[in-house]
Amino acid sequence: MDIKTRIRDIPDFPKPGILFRDISPLLADPEAWRVCIDRLAQFVAPMKPDMLAGIESRGFLITAPLSLRLGCGFMMVRKHGKLPGTTIPHTYELEYGTDTIEIQDDAVKPGQRVVVLDDVLATGGTLVAAITLLRKAGAVVPGAACIIELGFLDGRKRLDTPFASLVQY
Repeated sequence: MDIKTRIRDIPDFPKPGILFRDISPLLADPEAWRVCIDRLAQFVAPMKPDMLAGIESRGFLITAPLSLRLGCGFMMVRKHGKLPGTTIPHTYELEYGTDTIEIQDDAVKPGQRVVVLDDVLATGGTLVAAITLLRKAGAVVPGAACIIELGFLDGRKRLDTPFASLVQY
């Protein structure tokens, strides 16, 4: 199945000049969604993860069913101030400024194997930040994956861990 046919283009979103790749039709098609999760499982399962980390917010959509499929835990990587309790923050550089992501301080135990997932790899900034944050918390990060990779932005080159994407533009 070509899941790329289940991803639609939305021009000028969220601002003029941006072509947004929308996974909503993929999520709405149960057979295509199952194929998507199956293909991600083929990449992630051999890494023997203890946990999967989903990046806010569409990464949660991928990580939750995949963690159930693989029989491992699921943790959220969220923007600053969105998680209750004590958190571990990581601030990283954006094109114009900085941003901070966090995990709960008890989300990962030192030495746990955590694979990171998101919907899209663009420049790689958020994915690299999530990997850095998880390592700071003591995790081993054997890999990362996304549904969509915007190859022309070279985000893959910034990663120092195995990476897979199901659809490339």
